[in-house]
Amino acid sequence: MAEQFLRQSPLAHLGLEGQAQDDIGEAGVALAERPFPAIVDLRGAPEDLAGPVKAALEIDLPREAGGTARKDGLSAFWLGPDQWWLVDESGRLAAVQVSEALNGPPHAATNVGESRTRIRVSGPRARDLLAKGCPLDLHPLVFPEDSCAQSLVAKAGVLIHCLDNGAGYDLYVIRSFAEYLWLWLADAAREYGLAILPR
Repeated sequence: MAEQFLRQSPLAHLGLEGQAQDDIGEAGVALAERPFPAIVDLRGAPEDLAGPVKAALEIDLPREAGGTARKDGLSAFWLGPDQWWLVDESGRLAAVQVSEALNGPPHAATNVGESRTRIRVSGPRARDLLAKGCPLDLHPLVFPEDSCAQSLVAKAGVLIHCLDNGAGYDLYVIRSFAEYLWLWLADAAREYGLAILPR
């Protein structure tokens, strides 16, 4: 994990904090970077890991496609039949802690948070904005609150997490595509009105 004082967001050079406003106002879309998520990529057989993860981290591993689970600032996202992301809002979770806590079943735990940032897209036209560049059907009846999926937005690979039934999404994107994706979103949102919110 990078030293805290050396960390720099991939969007730091855009001066987003200086453009941020307190609320969305009349804008149809709001964007905010939420950098430095602590993400542990966990792989292994669900039948072997579900119990130990529940005992050690007090969270259930989702067992169905697109499933998520949340508890006390920790989220688990289903990425595949034997793969999950554990996302810690406190920024403290590390792969070595997960491996030590599981202590037994075969698994692989890898820190991937430093390689990504998170862009929050919210507001009444958030789903319309994402529909311009994402092939998924994001209608709340198909992609409801707390669903997640790996997909593309404007050809950038992302993990999309629905926060609020069509009015809020977190996009996890690799650092090298973060500026491209941010600029694409900001440009595509111009017709709806755009607000930049603080982290």
